[in-house]
Amino acid sequence: MSRENYLPTILLCEPPGRALETLLAYGNYAQEYRKNAVNGASPVQLVIMLYDGALRFMEAGKVAIVARDIEKQNHYIQKAQKIVLELMASLDMARGAEISQNLLALYTFILEQLVAANVEDRTEPIDFAMRTMSELRESWVEVDKSVRAPMVEVPLAA
Repeated sequence: MSRENYLPTILLCEPPGRALETLLAYGNYAQEYRKNAVNGASPVQLVIMLYDGALRFMEAGKVAIVARDIEKQNHYIQKAQKIVLELMASLDMARGAEISQNLLALYTFILEQLVAANVEDRTEPIDFAMRTMSELRESWVEVDKSVRAPMVEVPLAA
């Protein structure tokens, strides 16, 4: 049984008045799980989590555009924009040099596409933003793999 189907089943089994309490406990459990995941994550994993959140909000914004739900569209696209702005603010331009400059340019492009999608009520700019964000995310996943790869000692020649 999937997690999405599990919660409604629990709530149906609860006596009246306890369903809300169970729902709140489940919400607290999920929130605690997310907090522990963030607290135990490396800096690279945190960046990947931000990318995942931005992509999730972009997809929700895209769905809202198609459904012509302007309020949800604005809500989700703004959440994605805030994550992109946070990624931009976290760049270390002094130490990151060329990489930071390139990331800033890509984040700026993504942000511009999100603004265009929200203002023009079009999904195509979100598609561009999501494609760019997904490619960046995959790069960070590769960085994470290389950082976590065990170091192999090479014996020194005598």
